[in-house]
Amino acid sequence: MKQYAYLIMFIALSVVGAFIKIPAYISSVALDSFPALVAAVVLGPVAGAVAAFFGHIMSSYLAGSPLGAFHAMIAVEMFLLVWAFGVIYRKNKYAAAVFFFIANGFLAAVPFSFLIGKGFYFGLLPGLVIGTAINLMIGHIVTIKLVPILEKQKGVHRHERRYHDSDIK
Repeated sequence: MKQYAYLIMFIALSVVGAFIKIPAYISSVALDSFPALVAAVVLGPVAGAVAAFFGHIMSSYLAGSPLGAFHAMIAVEMFLLVWAFGVIYRKNKYAAAVFFFIANGFLAAVPFSFLIGKGFYFGLLPGLVIGTAINLMIGHIVTIKLVPILEKQKGVHRHERRYHDSDIK
């Protein structure tokens, strides 16, 4: 039951992050991803993916859904990217960060170069890259601070021990 409470907390944090927008020429880049990244580490890839999905839906809603139905596609992309981040993180946290930076910062927007145009893609890129870097940095800092706290609460942090035995000392 604690796992579900923590999942709800991370979804709520993603929604709160959706209110914090990163100024960009085109897009609704926000700090809605970092709680999902932390959830992927702490609770597992699926929990992080769910938080990412709802975080993006709320972020796009708060921005007035400037891309309309495309936001559903982006929410699915975020689900898959954060899930993959969580899976890769189990093996190598640095590879997971590099993967997420490249996939979310550069590759996730590629379909828009075909659907809307290359100008849209290149206009979106600076805000998306900066937003991805900020979300990754905050997620990393929060994870470092949160792991020791959750380690003290047995049963809450079941995944992290496998990933960070050397980091938790």
